[in-house]
Amino acid sequence: MDEDAQIRQVREFNRSVTRRIGALDDDYLGRGRPLAASRLLFEIGRDGADVSALRMRLSLDSGYLSRLLRSLEGEGLLAVRPAADDARKRRAVLTRKGLREFAALDTRSERFAASLLAPLGAERRKRLVAAMAEVERCLRASAVRIAVADPAGAESRACVAAYLQEIDARFDGGFDPLRGPTAEPDELVPPKGAFLLAHLDDEAIGCGAVKVIAPRVGEIKRMWVAPAARGLGIAQQLLDALEAQASAMGLSTLRLDTQRSLVEARALYERNGYREIPRYNDNPYADYWFEKHTRLRPSRLAR
Repeated sequence: MDEDAQIRQVREFNRSVTRRIGALDDDYLGRGRPLAASRLLFEIGRDGADVSALRMRLSLDSGYLSRLLRSLEGEGLLAVRPAADDARKRRAVLTRKGLREFAALDTRSERFAASLLAPLGAERRKRLVAAMAEVERCLRASAVRIAVADPAGAESRACVAAYLQEIDARFDGGFDPLRGPTAEPDELVPPKGAFLLAHLDDEAIGCGAVKVIAPRVGEIKRMWVAPAARGLGIAQQLLDALEAQASAMGLSTLRLDTQRSLVEARALYERNGYREIPRYNDNPYADYWFEKHTRLRPSRLAR
C-alpha cells in the first residue's frame, strides 16, 4: 500500500471510529454533554487531578480546558482549588454530584463497550480487541517526539540517572560509571556529540547520545527507554534518530559496546545492521563491540 492509500485508510478509520463511538454527538452516552466534557470528568476521576496534568494528558489548549472546567463547575460537578502541596498549582476535584455523575458515566461506558462487542461472534471479538490493542500501541508510538536536548538539563539528567540505576541492577557486580569510557554532558554537545530525548505526553521517556570518538566516527551512548514505555518500538525510533543525527554531524561510522546481560539491546543492534567487531575501547563492562557504516542523510530532528 503506497503512502496516499495509507493516508486514505487512516482518514476512513477516523471517520468510522468517531461516528461509531458518538464523538460528534453533543449528548455523549446520553448524559447531556459532549465527549470532551465527559472525558474530562473521567480523567479527573475519584481522586482529582492537577489542571496542568489534565492539560498535558489530554493535549488540550489552556483556554479550551478552562472553558470546559468552568462549564462543569457551573453544573456543580467539580471545584477547582489550590493544590494542597503547592498553592501555585490548581487542582480539580469532583463534588458529590460529580462523583455520582462519574459513576453514571462509568456504567454507561461499560454498557456501550459491551454493545460494540455484542453483535460479533467470539472469534471476531478477539480480532477486534487485538486490533484495538495494536492500534493503541501504534498511536502511542506515533505520538513520541525525539529531539536534540541539553544533556545537562533536568530531564536529561533524570533519564541518565534512571539508565545508570537500571544497568547497575542488571550487571553482575553492579556498575560504576567512573570505570568505563566517559559520556559527560560537555562531551555530548556539538561538535563533540549530541544528546537526544524522547517525549511521550510531555514526559521524557527515553534518551540516547552520539559521542564523536575519531574523525567521522561516532559512538552510541546512554540508550535507554523507561520500562513503562517499552513495547512501543521507541528504542528503534531512538536508534533511527541517533543515526540520522550522526549523519547530519558528518559521521559515517557508528560504534557501540554492550554487555552480555543486555540481550534486548544486542538484538536491536543486530537487527539494524550492526556487525560485531574486535574490542575498540577499554570498557571493563563490555562483552560485545559493534560497528555500522551509515549513509549521510539530512536530520529531521527538532532543535
